[in-house]
Amino acid sequence: MRITPSLLNADFANLAAEAAKVPTADFLHMDVMDNHFVPNLTLGAPVIEALAKAAPQPIDAHLMIEDPDRWAPQFVEAGASSVTFHVEAAHAPVRLARELRALGARASMALKPATPIEPYEDLLPELDMVLIMTVEPGFGGQKFLDLCLPKIRRTRALLDKVGGDIWLQVDGGVSVETIERCAEAGADTFVAGSAVYGADDPGAMVERLRRTAAAACAH
Repeated sequence: MRITPSLLNADFANLAAEAAKVPTADFLHMDVMDNHFVPNLTLGAPVIEALAKAAPQPIDAHLMIEDPDRWAPQFVEAGASSVTFHVEAAHAPVRLARELRALGARASMALKPATPIEPYEDLLPELDMVLIMTVEPGFGGQKFLDLCLPKIRRTRALLDKVGGDIWLQVDGGVSVETIERCAEAGADTFVAGSAVYGADDPGAMVERLRRTAAAACAH
């Protein structure tokens, strides 16, 4: 069970200090938004490059942008260990996934809540992770969409069929109250923003989320 705190809910003026609050995080999740693919504008490769030099945790860059085929490789060069592109925006997802892997990063494909997984079954062996959005992408602090749970289950079934070590990540409204349902549905990697950085002790919350997910999976 991997916990990847989203820095979208952290203090952007002190990102290195915010990373230090979650020392046991498996990755730091960085949301890159371009105000085109989603109606919000956040940060770009220079910020990720700066944080990669300051934080010991690897960086998971989630690109909510148009034309990821063009821009995604720059985030590997900036220091991201995992790069997620939205399949709705990618022109050549197989080629992009292979390029990211060739550059040394984990290649991940994200799907919006209404995007089905089934059309992309043949693409799964090209990936290291699939991200199921459990809110509409663009803003932090949204309420978890339970209607995504069946898709998480179907995705888990497809990943088990494909085999290999492909992670299944969920992002959106993940909290102590919702992480159990995600883990039971088959997710093993969890993005949590407001749940972590809204807690009095973000580091302790990372551990609590991990324990809660592990218990639900074991059950």
